[in-house]
Amino acid sequence: MSNIRRLFVEKKDAFAVEAHGLLADLRNNLGMSNLTGMRIINRYDVMGLSDEEFAMAKQLVLSEPPVDNVVEEELPLAAGEAAFAVELLPGQYDQREDFAEQCIQLITQKERPMVAAAKVYVLEGELTAEEVEKIKAYCINPIEASEAEQAKPETLISTCEEPEKVKSVTGFLTMSKEEAEALRQSMGLAMSLDDLLWCQKYFNEEHREPTITEIRVLDTYWSDHCRHTTFMTQIEDVDIVPGTFTQPVQEAYDKYMAARDEVYGEDTERPVTLMDIAVIGMKKLRKEGKLADLDQSEEINACSIVVPIEIDGQTEEWLVMFKNETHNHPTEIEPFGGAATCLGGAIRDPLSGRSYVYQAMRVTGSADPRTPISETLPGKLPQRKITIGAAAGYSSYGNQIGLATGHVQEYYHDKFVAKRMEIGGVIGAAPRSAVRRERPAAGDIVVLLGGKTGRDGCGGATGSSKEHTVDSLMSCGAEVQKGNPPTERKIQRLFRNPAVTAMIKRCNDFGAGGVSVAIGELTDGLVIDLDKVPKKYEGLDGTELAISESQERMAVVIAAADRDAFIKYADEENLEATVVADVTEEPRLVMFWRGDKIVDLSRAFLDTNGVAQHTNIVVSEEKEDNVFEQVPAEVTSAADLEAAWLANLGRLNVCSEKGLSERFDSTIGRGTVMMPFGGKTQLTPSEGMVGRIPVLHGNTTAASVMACGYNPNVACWSPFHGAMYAVTESVVRAVALGADPAKLRLTLQEYFPKLHDANSWGQPFSALLGAFTTLDALDLPAIGGKDSMSGTFMDKTVPPTLVSFAVGVIDGNKAVSADFKAAGDKVIFLSCPRNSAEVLDFAALKKNLTAVNKAMEAGKIAAAAAVKEGG
Repeated sequence: MSNIRRLFVEKKDAFAVEAHGLLADLRNNLGMSNLTGMRIINRYDVMGLSDEEFAMAKQLVLSEPPVDNVVEEELPLAAGEAAFAVELLPGQYDQREDFAEQCIQLITQKERPMVAAAKVYVLEGELTAEEVEKIKAYCINPIEASEAEQAKPETLISTCEEPEKVKSVTGFLTMSKEEAEALRQSMGLAMSLDDLLWCQKYFNEEHREPTITEIRVLDTYWSDHCRHTTFMTQIEDVDIVPGTFTQPVQEAYDKYMAARDEVYGEDTERPVTLMDIAVIGMKKLRKEGKLADLDQSEEINACSIVVPIEIDGQTEEWLVMFKNETHNHPTEIEPFGGAATCLGGAIRDPLSGRSYVYQAMRVTGSADPRTPISETLPGKLPQRKITIGAAAGYSSYGNQIGLATGHVQEYYHDKFVAKRMEIGGVIGAAPRSAVRRERPAAGDIVVLLGGKTGRDGCGGATGSSKEHTVDSLMSCGAEVQKGNPPTERKIQRLFRNPAVTAMIKRCNDFGAGGVSVAIGELTDGLVIDLDKVPKKYEGLDGTELAISESQERMAVVIAAADRDAFIKYADEENLEATVVADVTEEPRLVMFWRGDKIVDLSRAFLDTNGVAQHTNIVVSEEKEDNVFEQVPAEVTSAADLEAAWLANLGRLNVCSEKGLSERFDSTIGRGTVMMPFGGKTQLTPSEGMVGRIPVLHGNTTAASVMACGYNPNVACWSPFHGAMYAVTESVVRAVALGADPAKLRLTLQEYFPKLHDANSWGQPFSALLGAFTTLDALDLPAIGGKDSMSGTFMDKTVPPTLVSFAVGVIDGNKAVSADFKAAGDKVIFLSCPRNSAEVLDFAALKKNLTAVNKAMEAGKIAAAAAVKEGG
């Protein structure tokens, strides 16, 4: 091999957009008035190329000669310039390095070279050492990157210590409660002490001590993220304190208990849980025979409905799948990667259902991004940096995978300073005939498809459930994954091939929990060989291989006879496909690593999901001012009206978000029916997104509709009303786009503080009853959702949040936009009465929605919009 060659690549001044933007940011927001210039240079160290090959790589891969200046070996600095280099931490996936190596290998057709990338910042101006350090601190997020050495390394071949054998937890079987709690704390487990003692009882019955891996796997498998343990907690006693605004909560609870009687009949042992409140409406409608379009299977990664689609005059049955996903905690501590993998994770759920994902919605919550950087809370990143970095990460992933972002909405509230909200909602579709669903049988094999495994994401499932502190920024770095969207795009292409999906009996995406959950959930009996799991680098031990969440991977169950054919199809898409597990008769999850059995757990014990948790509920009367009675100052003149009007438009939750929306591409795939902003000057925001169903052959006008609803101010005043109006708003907005109100299907996203006592439990309890009240009154089901209970930072909490997404399928030619069409058209306001407790008259609402939809079908409505925050 040749020695390492170093290359510095810098955009010519006319194209140095990133450098110019950072310079303005540092001067305006960090107060660096002495900073007069900024250069950003990509540095590459390349190993394994001849002089001729390096010359080709320099011209064809590492630089663009028309727009770049290139310098080899040494970077010349002018007098007074200061420079520092930044590289990703070891173990973080670096897309720039990976793609450089792949592209160079395509040119040379030889062994893959090694590339190390870093970014060099050159500062111009009379800066003090303190100012340089301040700029470094702003540019380097320690959770993902560090300052790089200036000297060229002697080799790029990394050496790692041989990982130790997985050990047993010595003395576990006889630990006292105090000793077990000390172990729980020292291992940083998310499970409760009762869960750990439950494990102790199990391993005593097995007459052996557990391995470290088994404890980690159980902690991951039973985490709130994977098993909804908070939502499955059994509610023992409910105390709803009488009051004007708690009376609707009591009435909703009574209605819920009546619905339980109707659905479960004599099964009185079924516990009351938050999950049951969330799904009881759907179960009630299904029992009444009103959910014929619900696609039911043991695969529950995404909501799925059966829709008749007309293609060139012929009707086919298609599955439309949709899902919402959060990455609140990862985005808070590493905005770009957290938001990117939020979208990646959302895509993978319907993708694992073998559907093609074609449109995404981004809904976020932030504190004021205009807050001066000097006022950033200790242990936090600046709100501005989080907001901008997250937008860049989400849009980057969507653009690379080729997914249109049809709607972008950011909600602002001071309480989101506790932790950002980052939600991705996606829609996918596939011909029903192309999706095979079958229970795995002994002798089947499990193929790991797609990306390789690294340390990124270890502990992400449990980390997303924890309460966070000022130390989280530094201690949770491994929990944030780095996305690789082109690999996920290859999986999308592969799964569009009916010959491939015909082989797949069951599929699970690699999200939270890695191998232990993605493969562990597929069937009852499994023997997994961790040595066969493809790795990004050496040095990973068995525990890391078992729980790493590294992205862009799928676990696929196929018959052993289909092995060669499946791997051949994957190879054609340049996807790595490796058999890593066998399906067995015995219902146990078994993992081997280096010849040792490091996990051996009975399915019955895994499926207990830990000790059944119990709680009481208290719902008290809200004390804050009624947000429904807040009115603007008295208007007595035209000047007062103009001032009030402009003040209203200037509020963060009312002002135009076009600048934010323009960071995303809504046109990818040419299927977008409704642009994010419409009208002659493209300034009227759409009520949601409408996208054409991506049929494989022929033409169709069928299109999906998705709209969201949420108001953080109402949610803070009353979680019940916040959820009631969130569901209402999503439904009204979907109908305004042209959807039939009787055929909408919903999915809910809950985001609450860590629940510590009966009063805090009252928040999600009230919110879910608010959603149930609305859905029950409108005869609509919520057929999916996601919950996150991690919205606590020290003494601060996020707003008690329930975001609603409403989905329907329409004739895209009949979609209705919000912008006015012609002078002389009549504008009609349809109001909905509400009572003294601020509860809507749902009979009137249902009547209005039906009338609007009927008029739309008749072509009598030119424009429609929901009246929401801002009036």
